[in-house]
Amino acid sequence: MIAHSTEDISRVRAALDFFLWNAIGKPEGTVTDEFVEVTDIEGHYGNSSVMLSSQITRKSDSARLARFIRDHMSPEDVELLRSEMPDRLDDDQLFHMRFDKQAAFLGKLVLSSSSDAIIVKVKIATYPKNRILAGQIVEELFG
Repeated sequence: MIAHSTEDISRVRAALDFFLWNAIGKPEGTVTDEFVEVTDIEGHYGNSSVMLSSQITRKSDSARLARFIRDHMSPEDVELLRSEMPDRLDDDQLFHMRFDKQAAFLGKLVLSSSSDAIIVKVKIATYPKNRILAGQIVEELFG
């Protein structure tokens, strides 16, 4: 997620922490910097921004994040996600979602189509690689 130069980075970080502390299972406010990579970047017009990223690799944390997302979305967003599932699963079996940063800061999950959002990519691993099975797993996790 990007923290633009016009944004308060602590508020953007709080929005990211909203996802992380639910995925990692730690109380709010205790997610440490070990889970977040901070990179200074330059925007399209030369303005400075900060990219915040995190990778959740433990299966139990990933499952907890999926449950958190499914359980905290509005019925309308669940239906939208369900209707767009085939388009959100790419050839590398990554399932793509975007969530509103301002809503996350306020402790809410709201799907977003904006590029200025919290971007969540969930790798759906199947062996051997099988898009149909991956789609069934996505439906089970988020549908």
